[in-house]
Amino acid sequence: MISAVDSNILLDFFNRDPEFGISARDALRACAAEGRLLACDVVCAEIAGCFPSLGLLHQAMDETGIEFSALTLESTYEAGAAWRAYRARGGSRSRVIAGFLIGAHALCQADRLLTRDRGFYRSHFRRLRLFDPSRT
Repeated sequence: MISAVDSNILLDFFNRDPEFGISARDALRACAAEGRLLACDVVCAEIAGCFPSLGLLHQAMDETGIEFSALTLESTYEAGAAWRAYRARGGSRSRVIAGFLIGAHALCQADRLLTRDRGFYRSHFRRLRLFDPSRT
């Protein structure tokens, strides 16, 4: 089982969020016990601010067993198609493409997405399997 990890889970974990930090840690452990953990380029960029250096980001990724997984051309196409469908349904330009890239990466390059943002991914990636630690 390959689990892509959303930024919100890693931010909760690395920042020791008082509400979601423990559930994020437990979900990361559970997913790691079942297989690989992946973070795409967008997720890595979004969490980079938690670390004062690239070396510390590398160390944190290594210690948690999370592999960097760059978006493929297929994933970027899926993200663009989902964003285009969103806009066609009247979605505003205020929703940036980052979430679409994360969802498409999980859809094309993993078996599921570990996230707390069920609503967004359920709306735009219906075939994507989700694992929400706030629901366990």
